[in-house]
Amino acid sequence: MKILMTCFLPFGGDNVNASACAVEGCRAPENVDLYKLTVPVVFGEAADLVCGAIDELRPDVVICVGEAGGRKAVTPERIAINIRDARIADNKGNRPVDEKIAEDGPAGYFSTLPVKELTAAMKAAGFDAAVSDTAGTFVCNDLMYGVLHYLASSAWKDTSASGKKPLAGFIHVPADRPSLREDGTLLPVSAASADALTEALKVFAAGNAAG
Repeated sequence: MKILMTCFLPFGGDNVNASACAVEGCRAPENVDLYKLTVPVVFGEAADLVCGAIDELRPDVVICVGEAGGRKAVTPERIAINIRDARIADNKGNRPVDEKIAEDGPAGYFSTLPVKELTAAMKAAGFDAAVSDTAGTFVCNDLMYGVLHYLASSAWKDTSASGKKPLAGFIHVPADRPSLREDGTLLPVSAASADALTEALKVFAAGNAAG
């Protein structure tokens, strides 16, 4: 079992992205080869890089991870929508408004990850998790839609050993930030999200996942 897991660089003036902390700390279960990729918070560019990695690695599963401000739970996303509508600029200054991601694409793509199974596995291990029905309209949604659109298009040529298209989707983690100790030094970001993602991967390692 080969899994590609991606995360984002910091954006919006921050010096940390919680998705990178979570993915960095995520551990591969037995029987899983886990590949990690960090991508920029840039419309289109993030998806292009991940699709290139899919072509190169031919993974069985693609899990893109991003941070979600205001959320306390780890949230597998059910759907990505065909829209770019940015409240702030991305890391190259792009700020599209009501712009389609793919002119020839459908209004949305459902994740092919087993979102309810992943959520149940994380909750059973004691983590706060829930299925989400909105990936937003910023680069997280752009990446999820772009990957699923690519895999659904004629551009995808399946040469994997399994002969199957990879399962693919997106998981948001809480936008945790380092906190200060009394002496002014930084405490590390909570490991909860990383541990929750590790539990989610065990679903695939056990061979129980159904997209």
